[in-house]
Amino acid sequence: MILKLSLAAFLCAPILATAATQLPSSPYLPLDLATKAAQAALKACSAQGHNVSVAIVARDGATKVLLKADNSGPHTASSAEGKAFTSAALGRDTAGLAEFIASKPANNGLRDMDSRLIIQAGGLPIKFDKVLVAGIGVGGAPSGDIDAGCAVEGLKAIGAD
Repeated sequence: MILKLSLAAFLCAPILATAATQLPSSPYLPLDLATKAAQAALKACSAQGHNVSVAIVARDGATKVLLKADNSGPHTASSAEGKAFTSAALGRDTAGLAEFIASKPANNGLRDMDSRLIIQAGGLPIKFDKVLVAGIGVGGAPSGDIDAGCAVEGLKAIGAD
């Protein structure tokens, strides 16, 4: 009898296994790639003589990497994190978001959605095959356009979209 039950359990195991709940999986940015992107962005701004901070924020809003150049201003780290958070949360570049809000006053409420949002140029979404995995933010250069240019170098370094 025990042998028959064991044999039945063995034969039914594949059926039970396929009926098991499949957990969702989602892509994420590994720490080594996040670090590589941040270092490339920091290096790009340093090469231009700008002491900035660079942050990488994961899709869930957690800061993965924060690099602060020597002699960078005290505000640069929070600026970089906010820009990276904004791009990771909303999936778009922060300069484009600023233009989107300015173009239509009804969009101004986006500024108050979360106190961590920074709506200034210098934040870019990090995507692979059009899938959003994180955001990169650079803060501290004389203009948001320079911050964004350095962030682009970070994306290039890891082959992100």
